[in-house]
Amino acid sequence: MKYLITTSEQYRVDSEEAATALIEEAKKERGFALIKYNCEHKERKQKGEVIDSFYRVTLVKHFTDEKEPVCNHTIT
Repeated sequence: MKYLITTSEQYRVDSEEAATALIEEAKKERGFALIKYNCEHKERKQKGEVIDSFYRVTLVKHFTDEKEPVCNHTIT
């Protein structure tokens, strides 16, 4: 039998408000515990000039205990 223990997901969003909304949505969602999250502002530069700006959101989700796994949900 296989059990999903944790996952790490990275998202790209356009604004800080969108990043905050994504994190808050993950906090409210059932089926996992959000054990860690991070939001980083990123810029792409070309010849010293900013050509693109975005936020990278990392979410670490914990689904079950490794030592005593419980499978009470389906991941799609």
